[in-house]
Amino acid sequence: MKVLITGATGLVGKAIVKVLHQKGIPINYLTTSKKKLTSTEDFNGFYWDPKKEEIDLDCFEDVQAIINLAGTSIAKRWTPNHRKKVLSSRVNSLRTLKKGLEQSKNKEVECLISASAIGVYPDSKSEYYDENTTQIDDGFLGEVVQRWEVEADSFKKLNIEVAKIRIGLVLSNDGGALPKMSLPIKNFLGAPLGSGEQWQSWIHIADLAQMFVFAVENNLKGVYNGVAPNPVTNTKMTKEVAKFMERPLWLPNIPAFLLKVFLGKMSTLVLASQRVSSKKIEEEGFSFQYVNICQALKDLFTPQEEESIPASVEA
Repeated sequence: MKVLITGATGLVGKAIVKVLHQKGIPINYLTTSKKKLTSTEDFNGFYWDPKKEEIDLDCFEDVQAIINLAGTSIAKRWTPNHRKKVLSSRVNSLRTLKKGLEQSKNKEVECLISASAIGVYPDSKSEYYDENTTQIDDGFLGEVVQRWEVEADSFKKLNIEVAKIRIGLVLSNDGGALPKMSLPIKNFLGAPLGSGEQWQSWIHIADLAQMFVFAVENNLKGVYNGVAPNPVTNTKMTKEVAKFMERPLWLPNIPAFLLKVFLGKMSTLVLASQRVSSKKIEEEGFSFQYVNICQALKDLFTPQEEESIPASVEA
């Protein structure tokens, strides 16, 4: 088996590359920078430009599975221009992949595993969402995920199985939410956000990487929530991080209206409440290594020896 990856050098992409290499699975990856192309026995780079729908068709050679992680980060201020980039980057990447696959001679691709997001679920402190939920968030994130998943589903026309993993709050030392959450706590300025009662459906980066590879190896199809089994409130998350950092939480909660003033509509990323189920992926046979927040944070805050990680390139 050989896997083609888009977004191979993002936070999640690097972790997936590591798991695939541990399993001896060779990788082709796509990059928008010709200077970043490398070629080794099990890690080969190919150029593409989704904005122009350009792609090196050689990237599909001997590929049996595609993992799609491409998309501009949502963690930047939601100006009209950035909102447009967030949406178009996801849609154009999938369209370029599909167009290239149709033009290639490869008829062996069996599955597409595409990233998605739990932001598709509406803000609610009482609902418990699973993959059968038909309610859709009526804001920007709901729109993005809907369009994203529709483009992924278009690969079914090529007789390819499509799985979409709706990713929650990813916990990692290398990026994402945890370093941003830890910084004010480290400086004795940590506090829950808003009411602190909003649910945060999180997942350890190692479990998420394993989940994508599990989906490839088992040729999964349909929607799966990329979250750990036990969501926590923002207050619980903040207190546990502070406990591991040995820092007090003495400030009152940061009022929601202040977050909305400083972050605008982007404040939904920290104030929205989504309590999401992981049962479906577990019923497929996937086992989480980190099932509760204390386990995950203990691993992330415990100093570990340096590991040999495969070289990456900018995507």
